[in-house]
Amino acid sequence: MTTTPDGSSAAHPRFAEALGALGLDGLTSRVRRFPEATRTAAEAAAAVGCELSQICKSLIFAADGVPVLVLVDGASRVDVERVREELGAEKVTRAKADVVRETTGYAIGGVPPFGHRTRTRVLADRSLLAHDLVWAAAGTPYAVFPMAPRELVVHAGATLVDVRERQPS
Repeated sequence: MTTTPDGSSAAHPRFAEALGALGLDGLTSRVRRFPEATRTAAEAAAAVGCELSQICKSLIFAADGVPVLVLVDGASRVDVERVREELGAEKVTRAKADVVRETTGYAIGGVPPFGHRTRTRVLADRSLLAHDLVWAAAGTPYAVFPMAPRELVVHAGATLVDVRERQPS
């Protein structure tokens, strides 16, 4: 499903507007809305019918109190110590829900990788590049959109880094 019952885009209005501003209007027709929440990576992967690692999580952290967006594949967890090292910060923590909404304009579970209320520094884990296509939130916990990961990284203005937790060998 790509539209709501009233025929409007399934994407959050702010995100649909951001797509237009980026010249990505055509992407709004590829947004998929689901009756059940896609708030978690596992829920999104089940709804879309893709691998968990094909979900792009958009997570807000606070680095010395300054919000930073970290994009990582749905099968991975972010290593805050690696984020801290990458940013040269003293302390990195998960941002509280009010900070996420204030920074991005979206609620946790629906934060897209770009189209935010404020401009923040963005880090994208290289693991996203393992796929030809990834799915990310479209501004609500019920909508996702597909995009080539390299294109997503470019539109997010992200720096490619290695910030996911290392897998035990």
